[in-house]
Amino acid sequence: MSQAQIRIMKIKPEKLADSLKLEKLPIYWISSDEHLLAQEAADLVRTHFKNKGFTEREVFNVDKDFKWGQFIHAINNLSLFSEKKVFDLRIRNAKLDQDGKSAIEAFLDHKNPDLVLLIRGPKLESAHINSKWFKTHLPYIALVQIWPVNRKELKNWLSQRLIKEGINADRDALQLLSDKVEGNLLAAIQEIEKLKLLSNTQGQSITLNAKTTMQVIADNSRYDVYKLIDSALLGESARCLKILTSLKGEGIYPLIILGAITRELRSLLHLIEQKEQGQSISAIIQSNRVWFNRKEAVTKALKRSNSKDSWKMLSRARKIDQAIKGMSPVNPWDEISSLILELSGQNISNLAYVN
Repeated sequence: MSQAQIRIMKIKPEKLADSLKLEKLPIYWISSDEHLLAQEAADLVRTHFKNKGFTEREVFNVDKDFKWGQFIHAINNLSLFSEKKVFDLRIRNAKLDQDGKSAIEAFLDHKNPDLVLLIRGPKLESAHINSKWFKTHLPYIALVQIWPVNRKELKNWLSQRLIKEGINADRDALQLLSDKVEGNLLAAIQEIEKLKLLSNTQGQSITLNAKTTMQVIADNSRYDVYKLIDSALLGESARCLKILTSLKGEGIYPLIILGAITRELRSLLHLIEQKEQGQSISAIIQSNRVWFNRKEAVTKALKRSNSKDSWKMLSRARKIDQAIKGMSPVNPWDEISSLILELSGQNISNLAYVN
């Protein structure tokens, strides 16, 4: 294949919908470490092709034990009367091994217009994209590279999402939301859904200020992740388990809960280190501008916490993240129960798990 024939279309996520309308390509590769945005892009591709008659879909979760022969077998066993189909490959490692590369090549060799391959995986490094194999064997690919929303972009991202739901938020409200969800877009979407419910209840668009936003976030229901965190900081272990059980029953994705716990641990560790350097708790609370409605919880947590235990909890959180993503055999809900009780000051040797 000549260099002139090579076409790797790099598509910005906001341009994906328009690109889908213009041209059909055999492969759509979504590259991102931001799970929510990658999921939304994948949903957009799937919905587009479903509307175009691609009514069948087969999903392959590619982990370290995956056998690429399964994928090749699926490609080779299509009948003449098969429906249009999307193969959905979810890869854990952006760098494919030789078997994976051969499987992708086998798909391309079919040159079947009734098939689409959707690949979703971690961020692709420039070295991968510019590699000889990538350029030689993937001549017709739509590469959608999605970058995480950074701190400077987050408020604008939240504002745009809220406006889509008919909600206008002032600067203070956006700052509050930004502080609550920074680093976890799944949690951000959940908070926006709460605010959307408020808007729908009133039957009209609403304008949010910080007071209204705080009420919705803090007082919405028993399913509030942030109530779980505050209860842990206050040392209310029994209430923690009750809230966690409710969250699980409501179907809240465990990664949302773990993200909230991890962010709190990191924030708390920063304060603990100041305490261990000799600063008073009252001075720490004041200098770090802890919200007034969280002062009691943070103060209690600081009094009983130390940096050594906090680092251990962060290490456990990383292992729970692996369990949620299927990379560890342990039950993530059991481990989250253990972690939240430890954060509440309990001895986890006498743990009562969430059932």
